Amino acid sequence: MHSIFDLFKIGIGPSSSHTVGPMIAALRFAQELHALKIDVDLERISVELYGSLALTGIGHGTDNAVIAGLAGLHPATVDIESMQQLISDIRSSKHLSLAGTTTIDFIEQRDILFHRDQVLPFHPNGLRFSVWNRDSNCVLERTFYSIGGGFVLRDDETDLDVSKNTSTGNALPPYPFTSADELMGMCQKNNLTVDQLVHQNELTWRTDTEIADGLDRLWQVMQECIQRGCESEGILPGGLGVVRRAPKIARKLAESNGINGHQSSAADPLIQLDWVSLFALAVNEENAAGGRVVTAPTNGAAGVIPAVLSYYAKFYPGSDQAGIHRFLKTAGAIGLLYKRNASLSAAEMGCQGEVGVACSMAAGGLAACMGGTASQIENAAEIGMEHCLGLTCDPVRGLVQVPCIERNTMGAVKAVNAARLAVLYGDGSHRVSLDGVIETMRQTGVDMQTKYKETSLGGLAVNVVNC
Repeated sequence: MHSIFDLFKIGIGPSSSHTVGPMIAALRFAQELHALKIDVDLERISVELYGSLALTGIGHGTDNAVIAGLAGLHPATVDIESMQQLISDIRSSKHLSLAGTTTIDFIEQRDILFHRDQVLPFHPNGLRFSVWNRDSNCVLERTFYSIGGGFVLRDDETDLDVSKNTSTGNALPPYPFTSADELMGMCQKNNLTVDQLVHQNELTWRTDTEIADGLDRLWQVMQECIQRGCESEGILPGGLGVVRRAPKIARKLAESNGINGHQSSAADPLIQLDWVSLFALAVNEENAAGGRVVTAPTNGAAGVIPAVLSYYAKFYPGSDQAGIHRFLKTAGAIGLLYKRNASLSAAEMGCQGEVGVACSMAAGGLAACMGGTASQIENAAEIGMEHCLGLTCDPVRGLVQVPCIERNTMGAVKAVNAARLAVLYGDGSHRVSLDGVIETMRQTGVDMQTKYKETSLGGLAVNVVNC
């Protein structure tokens, strides 16, 4: 069992699988070098990127991520401005200090290799680190896979299906679940809501205070990201010329509806949905700019849950901090089901594994806050995914911008609608189970052509004219 705090990570944009994961893998390699006491008398290091990491790595900042990780930086704690300066200094000096210790020569054009026509066997997001001493002997080589959502596996860990960047260890929680059917059954048998069951599981690894503080920190980072996104003007990096829209929309909403953004407007009954779209845009424009976001469950889909959670906090009667926690615990449980039984990687599943999963999680979380039963929560989560099935990942120029940013607004609005259908107009009965839709997503991802799975070889990525 993973913790929900393994699923919800604080990191940096633009991608959990292509930025956060490779940075963690590079840091692990540098730390292992140091721990084995072979980080002396080294001549050079090489980083080889395969599959999707090679095809869209430049647009996703994978090159920057591995440099930062090798230099000892972690995505959850790094200061973004100083990281950019460090990377610039490394490139200009052509020297790199591995985890801040041994300094070696580093020539990026020689030492970061993009194998765009090769895929490693376990996962499309593969990367290999090798380091040589001054006698030209390879003293350490490690292969890692960035399997989605910032989770990383070394090649000798793949049979165990565990990740080194988890916090649960071997401790087994009181209510382990591997399917939605098991989760619902445990809730019914033990007279627990989904969030109560999750809380009991989390107590295996953390105290009540640590759980509350952790959830508050996630919500704080989400709010800060929305705020930055609503205030930051300019053009997003990468050369596509995408102008940030959130600040202009924020001003227009605040000035025109006369409600300070917190109440609905009789003049426009759909104004709340405009705010939901704004929240999602703000987060994903920040993500595209390399800002700090919560991986929820991925960076490419990081705007959906903050947008729907902000909708609850700002517009739903009686919303409170306990509701914020209820939302995140419930959404986390749903996300763990997708993580276990399918994948959070767009390189495996397409965007249905990112925005689709985020929509399903957000729908279930909002349904819980609306007073939904366990069956209604499952129904909301199922609706959210059912209508995202087949969603491809086809980023133009390999950037997490078009269609990714707008796609988050669509996922957020769909999640709100799914929760309302399930709770306000449903009794919990539904023909399609959450387990059924997760398995359908998995099968759809397996059948989807590779060119539609985060390779930028098909779809909008080849049909949008670059001027």
